[in-house]
Amino acid sequence: QVQLVESGGGSVQAGGSLKLSCAASGYSLSRCGRGWYRQAPGKERELVSSIRRDGTTTYAESTKGRFTISQDNAKNTLYLQMNNMKTEAPAVYYCAAARPAILNTCSLSARYWGQGTQVTVSS
Repeated sequence: QVQLVESGGGSVQAGGSLKLSCAASGYSLSRCGRGWYRQAPGKERELVSSIRRDGTTTYAESTKGRFTISQDNAKNTLYLQMNNMKTEAPAVYYCAAARPAILNTCSLSARYWGQGTQVTVSS
């Protein structure tokens, strides 16, 4: 059974930092692309940052230069270091990993999801 368990969320003042963790079990995070999403109330879930299967990283424009995604392969854990956080609506941050597909490929749409962790940035 695949489980993704996020931790590290909380409340922080603008300009502060948080580090989110996503511990995976039952599935190797390196198998396919993986990343972090967030969803604020009334808004669609958006991709914050990801590590592609080939190891390249992506960042949402609003997070470039402030957020860093990384992974500890030995711990099978994904991280998101968030620095210089900006005041914005509270959001739930989710860890996600693409599901494997046939012929050693990865699904473009199907994901394993964590339960989410709340992040609040106040001024």
